[in-house]
Amino acid sequence: MAKIVAAAALGAAAWSGHALALPLACAFPTLWAFAPSRLISAVVSAAYFLAASRGLPQGVVNFYGTDLSVGIALWIGAAAIFVLVHAVLWQSRPGWRRAVWFALAAILMSVPPFGIVGWAQPITAAGILFPGWGWWGLGATAAILVAMTTGKWPIAAMVVASISAWSAAHWTAPSQPDGWVGLDTRLGSALGPAPDLAQSQALLQRVHGAGATGARVVVLPESAAGLWTPTMSRFWMDGLRGSDITVIAGAAIVDREGYDNAMMEVSAGRARRLYGERMPVPVSMWQPWLAWTGQGGGARATFFANPVAESARHRVAPLICYEQLLVWPVLQSMLQSPDVLVAVGNDWWTAGTNVLAIQRASTEESWPRKFGQ
Repeated sequence: MAKIVAAAALGAAAWSGHALALPLACAFPTLWAFAPSRLISAVVSAAYFLAASRGLPQGVVNFYGTDLSVGIALWIGAAAIFVLVHAVLWQSRPGWRRAVWFALAAILMSVPPFGIVGWAQPITAAGILFPGWGWWGLGATAAILVAMTTGKWPIAAMVVASISAWSAAHWTAPSQPDGWVGLDTRLGSALGPAPDLAQSQALLQRVHGAGATGARVVVLPESAAGLWTPTMSRFWMDGLRGSDITVIAGAAIVDREGYDNAMMEVSAGRARRLYGERMPVPVSMWQPWLAWTGQGGGARATFFANPVAESARHRVAPLICYEQLLVWPVLQSMLQSPDVLVAVGNDWWTAGTNVLAIQRASTEESWPRKFGQ
């Protein structure tokens, strides 16, 4: 019982939205590995994941306007995948085999198909533990996590505690690239498929205001440009005429089969699709069963497509909303050695939850610090 309570406390604390708390997640492998039975290891895994993802039920209620039971059902469904992987791969006998099986569980929960709901992965703490170490820091963190499943876990825990304390004492927030500005529109659910003319003009005015203060690239949220049409393209190109500002804005590109949740790059001279989301939100956006039944309408998931893009003479690692909670989109992009990490979202539905804080801790602080973005 103590391990189950500890796992729940661990999940809640590590994924509270404070970047410096992320290293606490490194204790999960120990609780999992030293569970006295497969059943207890499954319950430990469930307690950790449910506590870490506790904002999901309320987020579903906010998004769909439905009752809490629907949110709880999706919450438990997502947890079931995490629990299944960790319960099946749990080993009763200590030793190197247990460490190997944990490593396999971590990999499976970091890449599709299981990684589609691979939230709360302890490897995310790499940027806090080893800032600026890049792939070496990722490897060192992986080694610590594996060691936490062995009899050497007290030593590994002391290493994590010592490094975490050093990191907290020398903490500096990553800085934005010179000339790049992200605008928080605070429009919430008003950003959608069909922004009216007044809303688009107001966004354009804010872009020019940022340009007047020296911004050369202005990043707008997910869905800021609504449905991308020839009319919308002309509006933005005409609005930027006479300036050297480049705008990166979220938009939806629709066709008969569904739509791409995308980032568009617009300047006075051209407009183009910069990036299509690799992993939209399952169920609410990504609905593959529609294609299986001959219907359309859901967002496309490209999984491993376009991990980097070129914009304003920089190699950009783009992430849209849900991707910021996962592992493989970030690491796939970082394999291409980008200069800038551009993460956008429209998180109005996260009101009253910890989801947005977790996204910021991971995407604005941990991953950029690890790779020096």
